Amino acid sequence: MRNPIAERIADFLKHYPPFTSLQYQELVTISEQVKVIYLERNQILFKIGDPTHDSFYVVASGAIGLSVISDAEETLIDKCDEGDILGLRPFFAKNNYLMTAKSREDSIIYAIPIEVFKPYVTGNSNVLSFLLESFASNTRNPYDKDHRGKLISENVLFNEQTATDIQYFQPIKYTKKPITASPNDVVKYIAQTMANRQIGSVIIQENQMPIGIVTDYDLTSKIATGLHPIDVTVDKIMTVPVVTVPEDISIAEAQMMMLKHNVPYLCVTRDGTEKSTISGIISEHHVVAAQANNPGVLLKQIKRAEKSKDLKVVRDKLTDLIQNSIDKNIPISHITNVASEITIAITKRAITMAIEKEGPPPVRFAWFNLGSQGRKEQLLLTDVNNSLIFEDVPADQYDKVQKYFLRLAERVLDTFEKTGYEKSEQGLNANNELWCKSLTDWIKQYNTWINTPGEKGIHRSSIFFDYNFIYGDPFLEKALTEEIFSKAANNQLFYAFLATDAIKKPAPLGFFRQFLVEQDEEHKDTFDIKNRAISPLVDAARVFAISKGITGITNTYQRFKKLADLEPQNADLYLECAEAFHTLHWFRTEDGLKNDSNGSYVNIEELTKVDKVKLKNCFQPINEIQDLIKNRFQLTYFT
Repeated sequence: MRNPIAERIADFLKHYPPFTSLQYQELVTISEQVKVIYLERNQILFKIGDPTHDSFYVVASGAIGLSVISDAEETLIDKCDEGDILGLRPFFAKNNYLMTAKSREDSIIYAIPIEVFKPYVTGNSNVLSFLLESFASNTRNPYDKDHRGKLISENVLFNEQTATDIQYFQPIKYTKKPITASPNDVVKYIAQTMANRQIGSVIIQENQMPIGIVTDYDLTSKIATGLHPIDVTVDKIMTVPVVTVPEDISIAEAQMMMLKHNVPYLCVTRDGTEKSTISGIISEHHVVAAQANNPGVLLKQIKRAEKSKDLKVVRDKLTDLIQNSIDKNIPISHITNVASEITIAITKRAITMAIEKEGPPPVRFAWFNLGSQGRKEQLLLTDVNNSLIFEDVPADQYDKVQKYFLRLAERVLDTFEKTGYEKSEQGLNANNELWCKSLTDWIKQYNTWINTPGEKGIHRSSIFFDYNFIYGDPFLEKALTEEIFSKAANNQLFYAFLATDAIKKPAPLGFFRQFLVEQDEEHKDTFDIKNRAISPLVDAARVFAISKGITGITNTYQRFKKLADLEPQNADLYLECAEAFHTLHWFRTEDGLKNDSNGSYVNIEELTKVDKVKLKNCFQPINEIQDLIKNRFQLTYFT
């Protein structure tokens, strides 16, 4: 029998995410349980501190304001219009509402019962992903003309005691002694442990390193459904691989990793990789309990972007976020980690937009960010470097396939330029046929760099050893990485040339400890912080990391941290280099934001005496790490 009211509600919902991911009949079934709420102007739907309701809400008409209490005053932080969702807290947390929802005009609200909607969430990953992003995303106040488009952290003036506006950059609190099991343990007993301990997951480990995870969802989808008997060993049903993160991960970074990998749990390890000992576990509850707002809104806006100008809006907001974080002395590691995830998302969206215009790729391919983007260190709008690999094709198809990817890359780079980035002046981009070729040709190229290094070529080629796989088929990245490290292993000639290049720029202090400043007219009397201070540390980290076979870590700071773990005898020096790199990166970013530049040249006269001392203290580790390079790679034989 028809239900015209339910059909009318379903006809409304079908136009708005996440309901767009559901079948119409599913929407009708849900709508039959929906309660219609009429609110007069200034009527409260829920307020701060109220116990969570058994429903979440969709605005059918009118507008609902979301506000918090800041300095004893109610401050509007967002406004929900027709089709917007609010009140998702009961979906993800048991504690009370953190905001007040009040109608700004006469409004009609649809209340959707949580229990009615839950089956559609667990059965549809698109719906779940949307709800997670909606709940965790930071939002903006479009009605505040002074802060239009700014993040909540810039709109709301929280005091230093609460520090709520920057809490999403603070290290997240997590369970530090998680329950673990071995792959041969029986599921039945693991399930009993989970029930007794009232936990939702168990990490599966070998030699104290994570190899998988079993969650409530694994038990319900693989055991309760009869797919596997309950007496099988857990390796038959565990989720692999487990997503790992480092110990000092911030709230924002944890949220982004969950959204990026679409997982409800993160495994904390000593160095953030699966080849390190387990330190703890982070669940959605940890993230939800820690914060209500973070830069996740930028990720959502990126996914919705249709044009280059949409991505430019996001990149401009990222600059605002970086500036705001610098002003508040947020650790530079947190800033770069969050910024790099947003940059990666921009790159992915630029590629998908290009594919939509150029048509489906003729073969599998992989896109790599290189240089500072490849190392996840880019904060300023500097130039971009990238490369593209496509799978091997017959010789008679090569030119046609390559031309497709060159056109694709040109579209991507055009989007980058409109977003605010610059193309490489050296042509180190994927629209150059030298850096857009087949897997076999790329392997030949790397073999040339590794087996017959030349002093002229090694400097330019070094950037290609700082790559980050962004989009496409991971098989191509894996094949290339395995080939590179196989050929580089114990290749003393290659290390020697790479190391020689790494010590070409000595520590930038004169005999009397004065700064070595530039003499050319354009940058006269300024200090080249990029080439004289940052690059020597980047180069040193690279040569040591490659020589130690460190894969999956290209970030300079993280490379030094990993080296400190691998070489306890040199740990102090590596850690000093890591901290020096962060300090230099901070100086460059602050100067670049201040002067709307790439931050490469710092005016020493504008620095305070304290800042000059901080800067000079970064130079001693450069001297010491270069001495270690000379001794480690016996460079006297190559001078």
